[in-house]
Amino acid sequence: MSPVAAEVDELWSAVADPTRRRLLDVLLDRGEATATMLAGELPVSRQAVAKHLAVLNRAGLVEGRRRGREVRHAIRPQRLAAATRSLAQVAAEWDARLSAIKRIAESAAREQREERQRQEGKR
Repeated sequence: MSPVAAEVDELWSAVADPTRRRLLDVLLDRGEATATMLAGELPVSRQAVAKHLAVLNRAGLVEGRRRGREVRHAIRPQRLAAATRSLAQVAAEWDARLSAIKRIAESAAREQREERQRQEGKR
């Protein structure tokens, strides 16, 4: 697997989980937060939050900065913007595929209707 494909897979894996998406939402609202603060806003333990943050960190979406005894986590805006573009590109590709499938299905249905009408006209 190419490095780019691995990076995209890691991104999709990171944002596939609803708890991680919620963590991103909270971090976007707060700017930065500790794992303890984040756990206070989610129905999961601090340890679970730490594991989710590690996945988001590996995907490059968040980063932790030590301040004294605390590690404060924040969104990496450049990486989030790149991730958003990447996800939007995949969505556009799927939209194009689905549009093609719709055109094919509509064309087949139209041909079936026309054939039925021809058959009924011969009777």
